[in-house]
Order: sequence, then C-alpha cells, then structure tokens
Amino acid sequence: MKRIIAIRLSVWLLGIAFSLSIMAQENVHAQSETYQWPSDALVVQNLHSWQDLKFGVLLHWGLYSVPGIVESWSICDEDWITRDTTRTYQQYMGWYFSLADEFNPTQFAPAQWADVCSEAGMRYMIFTTKHHDGFCMFDSNETDFTIARHAFRNDDRRDVLKHVLDAYRNRNFVVGTYFSKPDWHSQDYWWDVYGKKGRNVNYSTKQHPDRWNRFKQFTYCQLDEILSRYGKVDILWLDGGWVWPDNRGQDIDMPRIAQMARSHQPGIIIVDRTIHGPYENYQTPERTIPETQLDYPWESCIPLSDDWGYVRNPRWKSAGKVIATLVEVVAKGGNLVLGIGPTPEGTIQPEVVERLKEIGRWLRLNGKAIYGTCPTNHYHEGNLWFTASKDGKSRYAIYLPKEEEPMPLSITWSNNIPRKGARLLATGIKMTTTVKGNRATVFLPKNMKKEAFALEIF
Repeated sequence: MKRIIAIRLSVWLLGIAFSLSIMAQENVHAQSETYQWPSDALVVQNLHSWQDLKFGVLLHWGLYSVPGIVESWSICDEDWITRDTTRTYQQYMGWYFSLADEFNPTQFAPAQWADVCSEAGMRYMIFTTKHHDGFCMFDSNETDFTIARHAFRNDDRRDVLKHVLDAYRNRNFVVGTYFSKPDWHSQDYWWDVYGKKGRNVNYSTKQHPDRWNRFKQFTYCQLDEILSRYGKVDILWLDGGWVWPDNRGQDIDMPRIAQMARSHQPGIIIVDRTIHGPYENYQTPERTIPETQLDYPWESCIPLSDDWGYVRNPRWKSAGKVIATLVEVVAKGGNLVLGIGPTPEGTIQPEVVERLKEIGRWLRLNGKAIYGTCPTNHYHEGNLWFTASKDGKSRYAIYLPKEEEPMPLSITWSNNIPRKGARLLATGIKMTTTVKGNRATVFLPKNMKKEAFALEIF
C-alpha cells in the first residue's frame, strides 16, 4: 500500500512540476504573421458561417488523462521539459506508453459532454483524434496504438471518435477533428536508431527518404480514415506546426492531403496551424488574444484551466473571466475555442459543468451581442467593448466590470452614438439615454448585479 501511495504521489508531483514548466510556453505556437484567403468559394462560404458561431470547445482526451499530466509533452526530451527523475528517459517512455493498458473510460459519456457544451452556448467543437504521442482516439487500421485495441477494446463504444461526433451533431454542433502531424510513437518519425529526439523527426529525411515516405503515407491514410468513415466533418484542425518542408525537410504533402480531404468533405475548413498559405484557412493564436482587430478569420484557443487536458488540482478560470475573454475576442473579430479535458473515466468534471452553465446563462441573456455579429471601427473604450449586427441596424455595448471597481450608475462613451436610445439586452428595458455631441451617457438601474452586461444601441 505504501508503494502505491508513493507512486501516486510521484505522479501527482510530476503533474504539478510539469504544469509549472508548461507555463514557460515553449510548446505554444506563434501566430502566423500573414493570411491568405482560400480560393475555393465553398470554403470561403463555410468560413463566413463559422465566423458567426463565435464560441466553441476544444476537447483534449488521451493517455495523458490517466495520470492527469500535460498532454504528450512529458515524453519530449527538449531541455525545458520537467519529468519524473526517478526513471531513465527510456523507462519513462515505457511507462507512458503502457498507460494504453490502463485507459479504460467505462463512464464515457459523450452525450453529457455535448449537453454541457450546448448549455454553455458553444456552437462548434474540435475533438483530439490523435495528439503528438500518437495514441489514436479512433479505430485506426494503420496502428495498434489506439484506444480501440487496448484496455477499452471490449467496450461497444471503443471507436470513441464516432460516438463523440455523433453526440455533438445530435446537438447541432459544427464538428471538427484535431490531428497531430508529428507522431512520437511512430518509428518512422522518432526512430530508435537515434537517441536525441526533440519535437522534430529525429533522422535526416534526405538520407532516409523511404522511411519518411512511409510516414507521409501513414499520415495520409489516418486522415483518410477520419474524413471518410465518420460522416460530415466541418473542420480539419492540424497541430504540430514544426512539421513543414522548410524545417528539416518535413514535407507531408499538404496539397495531396487537402485534395483528399475535400474529396470526402467538400468545403471543409483546413487549419494547418501556423503554416501560412492556402491550408491555414483560419489563424489560431494560442493562449492569447491579438492586440488589435484582424480582418480575416481567426480563433483564440485558450484552456479553461492552465492545461488543455484533465490534470489533478487545476487552477480554473472563472466564468466571468471566460465571458470577458469571449467579449474581447468577438469585438476584435475572432472566435474563442475553450479547451476542456474529460476525466480518465470519461466524464466532464463538476467544476467545469458549473462554469459552463454560468457562461451559458449569460449568453442566453446577452448572446445577441455576440453571435452573428461583426466588428465596429470603434470597438473598445474603457470597460466597454462594441459589436454590431450584420444588417447595421443595431450596435451593442458590452460592459465588463473591473474587480476593484463598484458597478457604475451610468456609463459614457464616444462614437457608436444611439439614434434613439439603448436597452438592456437581458431585460429589454429601455434605459434613460442622453447624447451631447459625440458623447452618449446611459443611466443604469440601481443595484445591478456586478457582472458583464450588454446594451443594444438603436
């Protein structure tokens, strides 16, 4: 018993240490500096529809969920990584990959996930089919390293991807599949002939073209499985931006992949993260919000805790913090995808449910200022963020209270001046409004709850 407790304590301490090391953000991809609109008219149409959704969820679930540590990165041997020092690197790799024989999510409840996300006001989802560690959350014919061939193999739900996508489609979500271009389990990417691995392919693709071509075909075939077997997929979200031709010759032939993807899924949005060009259909600033408005499609991807997947003893963001982030992102012309990680048993934690319900309550009252809106030229002033309806008939002012300040009795701003007045979206009650020159003042009801609220300016 003492040995079991010691092992669990070691894993818990490892999780804390690695969560702290991740804060250095060595694994956070830099945002592309330029954008290229796709030439396919259907893709452009789908992008515009996606931009109206505003709020989505990014689900990380895999081997890393079992001990509750940061996804995949603990098996990378870059200098910034912190891991259990009681094991050699090879021993640690063996332990990590053996988690496949423990990952048995008998409480797997994708309908609960979809219900919770729907109640939160989310409109689209992205599910991690395979992270960098190579463990597949679908029944791949290309490898045995999949949830369908290990501890969960005798469960009727073992082809996890099918059940997740079905559950979200049943809730009318736009659905996307995350896929890691690097695969650290594959001997055609990390070849044990060589020691140092890093995050990149650890051999010369020029010296061993046959091995690299096998990896390219493996990647192509797995993506073909995902996009041909599981019904309509709206977004292909490719991670691992270091895999591209100009970095160690890591050319996985994106034109061929894109052609295959759109033969199965016409108009699919492809997000080859941080790789500027025709296959990065929207940009994905990670854990951050751009400083100013951007006039092309983008999505801030930000986790609800400090980590993307399930970890023990997380530090949660408050519902108010997420709402404030969403408001700023939308006012700047983007979407927000919020990262959450189901438990190793297969459920969404109560702390997550509580926060998502609170966010959903706010959006049901104020969502008209968020969904389907477009940016305004004057989009930020003090505690206020502004959006507009597409038809130009309404503009919205969203007030975000600061923790150290009391709720005001009135708010004043310039530009976006009311023609007739303003009303609280949550209640529909028209507010007393005065306009002097280029300044508008709205007088608020007394004893308003200290939380964000939206005004419709008309």
